[in-house]
Amino acid sequence: MSDSTQEEAHTGPIKTPKQLLLAVFFSFVIPVFAIIGLVAYVVAENKPAGSTVAESHALGGLTAQDLDKGVAARIRKVGAVEIRDANRPLKSGEEVFKAQCTACHTPGAAGAPKLGDSAAWGPRIRSGFDALVQSALKGKGAMPPQTGGDFGDVEIARAVAYMANAGGAKFAEPKAPAAAAPTAAASSEAAVQTAAAAPAAAAAPAVASAPAAAAPQTAVAGAAGSGEALYKQACFACHATGAANAPKFGDKAAWAPRIKQGVPALVQSVLKGKGAMPPKGGSNASEQELRAAVDYMVSAAK
Repeated sequence: MSDSTQEEAHTGPIKTPKQLLLAVFFSFVIPVFAIIGLVAYVVAENKPAGSTVAESHALGGLTAQDLDKGVAARIRKVGAVEIRDANRPLKSGEEVFKAQCTACHTPGAAGAPKLGDSAAWGPRIRSGFDALVQSALKGKGAMPPQTGGDFGDVEIARAVAYMANAGGAKFAEPKAPAAAAPTAAASSEAAVQTAAAAPAAAAAPAVASAPAAAAPQTAVAGAAGSGEALYKQACFACHATGAANAPKFGDKAAWAPRIKQGVPALVQSVLKGKGAMPPKGGSNASEQELRAAVDYMVSAAK
């Protein structure tokens, strides 16, 4: 009786040859599938949100592509400096229209009056040239403010004259503003300051200095801010209203299949134009600025 009990106590969970074969089989199969799944995760290009280079390194699958992405993310610049020549010749109304206005005013997107449509431009022309210019500069309806972009206010006014004249108006194209002459009061004040400074200048040793060159206008903007600014200037009219089948800003369902294509593919579509959207969205923006605008819209739809 005691011998039987002792024998049962030393018996393991595997009591038959069939159980032994199954145990051996699963001890090999389960690790193999685990390794296959781990390798598939490491080499996959589209990892779940939150995966980082550090995770790949922890899994032992750090690749050259992962390393490049990590380095690019760490050294990404947070701002850009844009230098513009304040003395460049003004663009004509037609040039400004083709660069900034054609995206909406050629197809009539978002209720914009088409170029050459006299019926649509008639009531607008009757409101007067100044009213049309103010609407363009400050924005109206689906059209965002056009001031502060690639073109000056005079150039925007020239584009307004070009479109209105194509619709039947006879507005004169605005001229470049003349340099303001100094006032008499300012001249008198400058003369007094010069007279007061003369004795001190005579007492001090003369120092020859070259006249300082006029510095060009500079504009500094963060990457995220520049993307939002370009969106409001060139993309808002269609992407805020869904005009011409453009995916609405923040519409996750409409943006989901586009986001799956990847940002580089979306940037190429913007550069070359797609469907009703003209190349570069009808703007003069650089590829870097367009990518910032795409990133801004994609981030809002995630």
